[in-house]
Amino acid sequence: MLNHTPETVSHIRSELAKVIVGQDEVIEQILVAFLAEGHALLEGVPGTAKTLIVKTLARIIGAKFSRIQFTPDLMPSDITGTNVYNMQTSKFSVRPGPIFTDILLADEINRTPPKTQSALLEAMEERQATIDGKRYLLSPIFTVLATENPIEYEGTYPLPEAQLDRFLLKILIDYPTKDEELTVVTRWDEGFNSQHLDEIDLRPISDPNLIKACRAEIRSMRTEEGVKNYIVDVVQKTRNHPTILYGASPRASVALLLCAKALAAIRGRDFPTPDDVRDVSMPVLRHRISLRAEAELDGATTDAVISDIIRTVEIPR
Repeated sequence: MLNHTPETVSHIRSELAKVIVGQDEVIEQILVAFLAEGHALLEGVPGTAKTLIVKTLARIIGAKFSRIQFTPDLMPSDITGTNVYNMQTSKFSVRPGPIFTDILLADEINRTPPKTQSALLEAMEERQATIDGKRYLLSPIFTVLATENPIEYEGTYPLPEAQLDRFLLKILIDYPTKDEELTVVTRWDEGFNSQHLDEIDLRPISDPNLIKACRAEIRSMRTEEGVKNYIVDVVQKTRNHPTILYGASPRASVALLLCAKALAAIRGRDFPTPDDVRDVSMPVLRHRISLRAEAELDGATTDAVISDIIRTVEIPR
């Protein structure tokens, strides 16, 4: 039974609407990742409110927020932190890096080399960081929301497959419609300024522990055998589709299950349906499959292939 999730999500959405115009599907997918205790990769051209969505979400849920601007000269210790020698005490003490937060915005993550990108792997999977051989626990709601620019590849480093697979979702952010963009322009003309969020009347959720309660409700959900079989059939199909070189791993099946549960809770149900699985299949699978070179030359895209798979897999009744 859902006691907290629908009302909490409704509040978050209504507060986000004070700042964010449109992007309803993007916001829903970010909430799915957050409530399913996963991380998300946001891909979109500059100026489409990626950073603004994340900063606003952190304020609404009362979470600590840190931002890292990834650059080619960024070092792993700039993320995790390091031991610093204190001359007064003649001892080393830990100087925590920005990773010790609730929500971490990894801005333009593909602009830093793989060695630095991999500094996030342990944190994303284990919710801990290792500094000079000693492990430090991170926040229980630690979440990475990383951004990347899809149109500029000079001086960038593609994310390793192992790290891509750690992201629960890959969310694509498109340009707004004309009406949405006109609303944005009108708001700015009336005095809105995204650089002064503290001047906007945002009402945080009443109790920060509500997020933990929502996550607990989602974890306690049970799924019908038919829906679980449907999830596995979809992922299995990615491994023998003629245009796919590498299919999705069992981690993708688990991700589909967790995201379908979170989406069902957001929609006010305490059980996931095949429709929930279908609706999260794109962001869950698009970064977990690799197309054959000849298929890409013929114009195939991962989203189109996933749509084809969803159409051909039998829906349980």
